[in-house]
Amino acid sequence: MSNFEQIPFAAEFAENPEPRCPCILLLDTSASMNGIPINELNNGLIAFKDELMADSMAVKRVEVAVVGFGPVQVISDFQSPDLYYPPTLIANGNTPMGSAIEQAVNMLNNRKEVYKQNGVSYYRPWIFLITDGAPTDNWQRAAALVKEGETAKSFMFFAVGVEDADMNTLRQISTREPIKLKGLRFRDLFSWLSNSLSSVSHSAPGDQVQLQNPVTPEGWGTI
Repeated sequence: MSNFEQIPFAAEFAENPEPRCPCILLLDTSASMNGIPINELNNGLIAFKDELMADSMAVKRVEVAVVGFGPVQVISDFQSPDLYYPPTLIANGNTPMGSAIEQAVNMLNNRKEVYKQNGVSYYRPWIFLITDGAPTDNWQRAAALVKEGETAKSFMFFAVGVEDADMNTLRQISTREPIKLKGLRFRDLFSWLSNSLSSVSHSAPGDQVQLQNPVTPEGWGTI
C-alpha cells in the first residue's frame, strides 16, 4: 500500500485511536428471503444501528461491515456505528454462501493489516452469518477457512438459520453450534448482537467476555 493510500486511514485512527471491534454481517439476500423475511431483516438492521448508537463506547470501538450473498456483494465496508447506514436489502438470486464466507475472511485479514499499520489494537473479530437456505456453491473451502480461523483465534464465526435453512450444512461449516431463529425475530437477534458487541467494546482486547445465552426459553433462538 502506498503512502497516499494510507493517508485516510491514518487520519481516521488519529482522530479515534481506540481499539477496534470489527463485525461482518454475512446476510442471505437470495430470492427465498423475499417478502416478510427480508422486510424483518431490514427492520432488524435499523434497530441494530440504533442500539449501538446508544452506547458511546461502542460508537468509538465497534466497526460494522455488511456482505450480502445472492450474488456476493460488499454492501458496506467497515464503518463505525455513527457512519454506518442500515442498507435496504433486496432478495434476489441464489445462495453462494461459500464465496460470501471467503469474501468476509479476506475483508477481515485486510482490515487487521490496516489496524497494524496504524498501531491500533483490536478485539477478536466477529463473522455473523444469517441464512434461510443451503449453499448453492462449493462451501468446503469456506468451512476449512472457518475452522482455521477459529483454531488460530483469528475471528469468531456465528451461524444463524432462518426458517428452512440447511442446519446440517451449517454444522459442517461452523465450529460453534448453529442457532435456529425463532420465527422471524430479527429484532431480538440484532438486539442481542448489539448488546454482545457493546459488552466486548467495554472490555480490554483479549479479555474473555460472557455473552448472554440466546437459546434460553425467552431467547431468540433454538439449537
